[in-house]
Amino acid sequence: LIAGVGVHSLEMAEIVERVNHTTPTWVLLGFPSPDGSQVGGTSNGYPVIGVPDALSRYPDAVLIPANDWPRSLLLPRERLGSLIDPSTFVSRTARIGPGSVLYPHSFVGLNTSLGERVFCLSGCVINHDCVLEDHIVLATGVNLAGSVHVEADCYLGQSCTVRQQFRIGRGSLIGMGSVVIADVPPDSVIVGNPGRILKGR
Repeated sequence: LIAGVGVHSLEMAEIVERVNHTTPTWVLLGFPSPDGSQVGGTSNGYPVIGVPDALSRYPDAVLIPANDWPRSLLLPRERLGSLIDPSTFVSRTARIGPGSVLYPHSFVGLNTSLGERVFCLSGCVINHDCVLEDHIVLATGVNLAGSVHVEADCYLGQSCTVRQQFRIGRGSLIGMGSVVIADVPPDSVIVGNPGRILKGR
């Protein structure tokens, strides 16, 4: 079950199809809707179902949440799966946490650790020894040099770059195209090249 009915959920369905084309792995049962919208219909060829119904009717189904799935609607952690596009390189020494999604043409390097529900859009580079904590979104084309540590609840905007060995504080937002060359305090909004603090988040 792909948790959500937004555009990313629909794209995730196509990643499932790409995975199955390479190695048959998943049977996609449908999309649980967080707010009940579209229930009873179909989206991108798969049924949209209600949340309580989805969890009770399919007790053995793996759940993969889209990035906009509300945290208030808890998903059982033991049922979370990860979805990785076949074109993405993941080092055999990397660790991918439950509920994480890796879009096409990304790179996850040696000894990298991704926490729970890391959502990585296409073309991201997460180099060796990086640590990404829980609930992080990487927009398209994010580039993390080696040994970068991103704390929980951060959003890294499209095509931003973080130089090696720096830390992004919890809850921060890195703006599109920003270049981070210093540690980022928690709850900061970073913009520009070189990156500077615009305001608190």
